Amino acid sequence: MSIGVKKAPKWWEKGLQPNMKEVTGAQDFVDSLLSAGDKLVVVDFFSPGCGGCKALHPKICQLAEMNPDVQFWHVNYEELKSMCYSLNVHVLPFFRFYRGAEGRLCSFSCTNATIEKFKDALAKYGADCCSLAPVKGPKEKELLALAANKDLSFAYTPETEEPVPVVALQEDMVIKTNRTFSSHPITFRPLLLPLPLPLTSASHKAKYDSKEVKLVKKMGILTPRA
Repeated sequence: MSIGVKKAPKWWEKGLQPNMKEVTGAQDFVDSLLSAGDKLVVVDFFSPGCGGCKALHPKICQLAEMNPDVQFWHVNYEELKSMCYSLNVHVLPFFRFYRGAEGRLCSFSCTNATIEKFKDALAKYGADCCSLAPVKGPKEKELLALAANKDLSFAYTPETEEPVPVVALQEDMVIKTNRTFSSHPITFRPLLLPLPLPLTSASHKAKYDSKEVKLVKKMGILTPRA
């Protein structure tokens, strides 16, 4: 006859509410945020060996019970270190608030002694809202960091802008050029050539003529006059 012994739940498994869940990985984290819609999502990063996390857990469960429309997710730092590193989480306990098209709302660390910081953020962002824009989820740099981490099974392809056809670019340039010419017409002015300097005296003219004759003689073009 064998007697089954039921394992006692770990401290982070106690007092969980229906609106609380454990994140299992990077893909689960991103997919769950995108499917949360306009609901406020509170992500709790904790470690089983963190005394501050353990002391704060019952109050977080109580706040989750009092706010059934808010999603409370917890991330085990020891099991998902690579993911936490990619999300730039380096202190515990740590919280991040996300919602719909607004994406990340705030990030902070608090303990049992500073629980008012958590309550203030919950009161500020917990109001119902409706947005027609698509859900934003994590920031793009977070998605890129998750995808670049080889320890994670997560892939992300950045959205690229559609290329503009060359014909459209040429037409746009022609339109802009026509607008510029119409608003700033170009006027052509006649080119002014320099006038010859006047000869000041007869001696200066004779000197100038002799230099010219010498130059022509040297070039052999004209026979000097008798």
